[in-house]
Amino acid sequence: MILENLKPLEGASFDSYANQHEDFCLQNTRTDLLCQILQWSQSEGQFIFWLNGMAGTGKSTIARTVARSLQKEELLGATFFFKRGEADRGNARRFISTITMELVTKYRRLVPAVLDAIRIDPNIASKSLGEQFNKLLYQPLTTLNSEKSTVIVVVIDALDECDGENDIRVILELLFKLQEIRSVHLRVFLTSRPELPIRLGFEKEKNHQDLILHELPRPVIEHDIRVFLEQKLSEIQHEHSLPKGWPGSNNREKLVQMAVPLFIFAATLCRFIGDKDWLPNDRLEAVLQDEAATAASEMDRTYIPVLNQLLAFKNRRDSKQLLQEFQEIIGVIILLATPLSVAALAQLTSIRKEKISNRLKRFHAVIHVPEDLEAPVRIQHQSFRVFLVSTESDFHINEQETHAHIASHCLRLMNDWLKHNVCDLVRYGTQREEIEPQIIRQHLTPDVQYACRYWVHHL
Repeated sequence: MILENLKPLEGASFDSYANQHEDFCLQNTRTDLLCQILQWSQSEGQFIFWLNGMAGTGKSTIARTVARSLQKEELLGATFFFKRGEADRGNARRFISTITMELVTKYRRLVPAVLDAIRIDPNIASKSLGEQFNKLLYQPLTTLNSEKSTVIVVVIDALDECDGENDIRVILELLFKLQEIRSVHLRVFLTSRPELPIRLGFEKEKNHQDLILHELPRPVIEHDIRVFLEQKLSEIQHEHSLPKGWPGSNNREKLVQMAVPLFIFAATLCRFIGDKDWLPNDRLEAVLQDEAATAASEMDRTYIPVLNQLLAFKNRRDSKQLLQEFQEIIGVIILLATPLSVAALAQLTSIRKEKISNRLKRFHAVIHVPEDLEAPVRIQHQSFRVFLVSTESDFHINEQETHAHIASHCLRLMNDWLKHNVCDLVRYGTQREEIEPQIIRQHLTPDVQYACRYWVHHL
């Protein structure tokens, strides 16, 4: 099939298998904001709606909810959710081709123009962003000749997690060029942190509406976080067979005030308190008594109380050992180019998988650890990585040193496993595209595949 030349990226859409366990806004939260965005999408107002805010304010959750609402109204054209540390979801390489594939799937009238572009240049999906944009998006969209009432909304989340400031600037320039298309009612909903390159890109273009999430009125944020905490704490109370009304209105209100304006703080605390391997009352008490929970830094408030429990009741020698293992295991996880399973991490780091699994049990609040040892381990939120590489606490991860260690692990694996005709092919000179995936998996384990693909990422 010619459209396969687009090589769209799996996992980038809001409803992909990889994102199926991600959260949506709870009922009765973000109601005014979601209504405002839905009204904007069908209005004659600004072309781009830029939702920006600091880490942990709930931008991605809102973006998923917006995408789902637009999909129900048959207004959603395409989505792309950037995510640093998830291979090509962390760069712009396959951004245009993925958006194109989603659009042609929903709007079949685009197919002839896109097919023509691929026939003329079968490698169009590997060309510059500008050329991909012109041939795969801009020109096909101008041929639609649709009713002006046709609404197509493209949702782009976490643009700040795209590597390369120049690529971010180019993406913004190209997106604004789409407003020239008059054949359809095209709109772009975009979220990001208020990073400088993105702010500069929006300052050059006036046809946008922006909203700063953490500057919403405090009562609005407070209400939404209170609703969130009430539901999550109620679930914990039920799952742990705690008394009705637990943990009490006073404690609940303390958690609300500690969390505002960060939804990630509330979500992290609930995962921490509700961990099935611990007593909720003990963890609740630890959080309420931890002075770091009221520290000035937003990220310190979110993560230090959780991490402090790692060293609770440990003597100096044990604490030193645990911190060393924290560097060797968590440090690697947060800096990988794409997530690996516990089994693959064990092979990469030469640490027994039983030990990795045991140590990760303490981190369910900040790291998603599947029961399946072959499933990838992922951090719950990108702000955890940012916190660890920037904090001055004992949990600081030296980014440069850890990358060097990972690169060394990769080189060791390649030296141990790679050989001439490693896949035992019948004939030499076989093109990579001709080799069946199961053949590669049979001869190259996930850790070796990672080493071959990403060793240079860690230099």
